Amino acid sequence: MTAKLTTHVLDTYHGKPASGVSWTLELEEPGGNWYQISAGLTNEDGRSSEAIISGEAMITGTYRLIFDIASYYSRMGVQLSDPPFLGKVVLQVNLVEGEGYHVPLLCSPWSYSTYRGS
Repeated sequence: MTAKLTTHVLDTYHGKPASGVSWTLELEEPGGNWYQISAGLTNEDGRSSEAIISGEAMITGTYRLIFDIASYYSRMGVQLSDPPFLGKVVLQVNLVEGEGYHVPLLCSPWSYSTYRGS
């Protein structure tokens, strides 16, 4: 198995993949500080076009995958509250080097769920 992390976002409000969702991946340092290691946008299928992190770059540790959901729904013309109920969705996960992970996000303007996919 190749060490990697991938993701995709499904828009459960519209019933389709969420393209153009901004995501950021951060790693927690031993002192508790976070630093960004990658960022991008979901493609037309709502997926990361490539692995977000892979190979030797993926070390065992605590990561945060942050999705800008409010900007996506605003761009889609959805009337959001002010401030939006969900601004950014933060998924904090523990990854182990050498493992493969797929972390999907299913979301609407008011809810989300996730799981470890394959």
